[in-house]
Amino acid sequence: MIHALVHGFYARVRADAVLEPIFGGLIADWDPHLDRMVDFWSSVMLMTGRFKGQPMAVHVRIPGLEGAHFERWLGLFRETAAEVCPAEAATAFVARAETIAQSFQLGIAHSRGELPPLKAPA
Repeated sequence: MIHALVHGFYARVRADAVLEPIFGGLIADWDPHLDRMVDFWSSVMLMTGRFKGQPMAVHVRIPGLEGAHFERWLGLFRETAAEVCPAEAATAFVARAETIAQSFQLGIAHSRGELPPLKAPA
């Protein structure tokens, strides 16, 4: 199921007018990337430990990556999960994807100095 979800989702990303320009120029060989994403989701959802990497650091370095890209990414992910997974699994995958997207957006904003400074507790 994870393999089908990852491959179906990235087929949509590669055909998408919003996301393909961002990722298409960065990923020269999609097969190893897809293998890594299967490992990533296996680690996230099944705690297999198959993924080794720092996805935040990778995404922080993507020029021009904005909130609209994450919204589109989540939309395509939701569609794919609904088609590939049983309802309960789709809900679980989407919930994790939403958390990951929020975390990445915060990390990117922090790296760009776009977050306001934290105030000391009163």
